[in-house]
Amino acid sequence: MFIRTNNLTRKFGNLTAVNRLDLEIAKGEVFGLIGPDGAGKTTTLRMMCGLLDPTEGKVSVAGFDVSKDPDAVKDRIGYMAQKFGLYGDLTVQENMQFYTDIFGVSRKDRHDLTDELLQMTRMEPFRTRPAAKLSGGMKQKLALMCTLLHRPEVLFLDEPTNGVDPVSRRDFWRILRQLVQDGMTVFVTTAYLDEAEHCDRVALMDHGKLIELDRPTEIKKALGEHCFEMRCANNRAARQIIAAEPGVLSADPSGATLHVFADPQQMSVASIDQLLTDHGLGPASVREIVPSLEDMFIALVRKEGQHAA
Repeated sequence: MFIRTNNLTRKFGNLTAVNRLDLEIAKGEVFGLIGPDGAGKTTTLRMMCGLLDPTEGKVSVAGFDVSKDPDAVKDRIGYMAQKFGLYGDLTVQENMQFYTDIFGVSRKDRHDLTDELLQMTRMEPFRTRPAAKLSGGMKQKLALMCTLLHRPEVLFLDEPTNGVDPVSRRDFWRILRQLVQDGMTVFVTTAYLDEAEHCDRVALMDHGKLIELDRPTEIKKALGEHCFEMRCANNRAARQIIAAEPGVLSADPSGATLHVFADPQQMSVASIDQLLTDHGLGPASVREIVPSLEDMFIALVRKEGQHAA
C-alpha cells in the first residue's frame, strides 16, 4: 500500500485525539477522512506528514517510515493546511514564484509549471491580482497551486473547501480528479459529508476512532437498519413517540422531515403510519429511502455509542 498507518495513536494529556487507527491507501486513490470538528482528522493528517509525532504506532508514506525518514517523505508530499501561508500583498504569480524558490524548482521548469497550473485551475486571468483581493475559492486554488509546484506524489489536504462557495467546491474537486488521473494520490479531510461522494473510499471518524471504512456506496449499506422518511403535522411529537419504539436506532430531523433508522423486522412503512395514527398524529407521509452519507454517519455514531454504553 502507498500509505499505511498501524495502531496510530496520539494523546494530548488525558485526551486521546487519535485512537489506534489502521488505514491502507493505494497509489492513485482519492481517500477521504470524514468527521465532525474534533474527530481527530487534522491530528491524523499532521502525523502522516511528519509534522506531529505519534504517541504510539507507525505511518509509512510512499514506502518510507515517516518517523525514521521524514526528509524522504517531505520530498514526496504536498501539504495544504486549513490556513495556508499566502502573502496578500503579493500577486498570484509572485506567490507562486516565492514557493518555487522554497521548493528549489529550477528556473527552466518554473515558467512551464506555473503556466500549466494556472490553466488547469482557470486562474490565468488573475495572474497579476494580489492574493488579498481574491475570493475564498480563488485563494484555495492559489494555495493548491503553490502546494503542487514541486510535483508531489501524494497530496494531503486538510479541509480544503471549508468556507468555500458550492461552485468553487465543485471546481476544486474537478481539479483533484484531474490530478489523480495524472497519477497523484490524494488524502483529504473534510467535515462535508456530501464531499465523500467524490472519494474512491472514505473513513468515517468520530472522537478519534474509526467507525467505518469503505466505498461511499457500500457505507450506505453498512447498517442492518433501514431508513424511513416521514412527515406529519407535528414532527416533534412524532419523533418522541417513534424514538421510544423497540427496534428504532434513531429518529432525527432532516429539513421538514424525520429520518428514522429502524430494524425492518420490527418497523415498516405501514407500522409507522399506524403508530402515528394511533397517537392522533395522522395523516402522515412515510416512505423507505436510501439514506445519505450524512444520515449514515449519524446513525453509525449513534450505534457506536450504544455499543460503548
